[in-house]
Amino acid sequence: QVQLVESGGGLVQAGGSLRLSCAASGRTFSSYTMGWFRQAPGKEREFVAAIRWSGTTYYADSMKGRFTISRENAKNTVYLQMNSLKPEDTAVYYCAGRLGFTTDHGMGVPYEYKYWGQGTQVTVSS
Repeated sequence: QVQLVESGGGLVQAGGSLRLSCAASGRTFSSYTMGWFRQAPGKEREFVAAIRWSGTTYYADSMKGRFTISRENAKNTVYLQMNSLKPEDTAVYYCAGRLGFTTDHGMGVPYEYKYWGQGTQVTVSS
């Protein structure tokens, strides 16, 4: 069983930056695939970024070049550095984790992830 706790959300002006953190419990964090998803009011949960245990990263097209996912296994933590934020990035951001292999397509599919955090609100003002 893995518990995920996000932090780092808040209010930022357009063009600003935030770094989200997701702290995981458990001793096998380094084996987990980790992802970030977001959900805006009235919209479906959407893929943001993911990172395999190997360090291979995946990004939604609209986040490429602005967001960076990374992990620090020694601290059981995954990060999401968000730069050049836009008002449309406003959402609740969720950290997710899974064990085992999934395809490249599966990296961006919410139901492929077994463990979820409670979410952290990111609000970007114009």
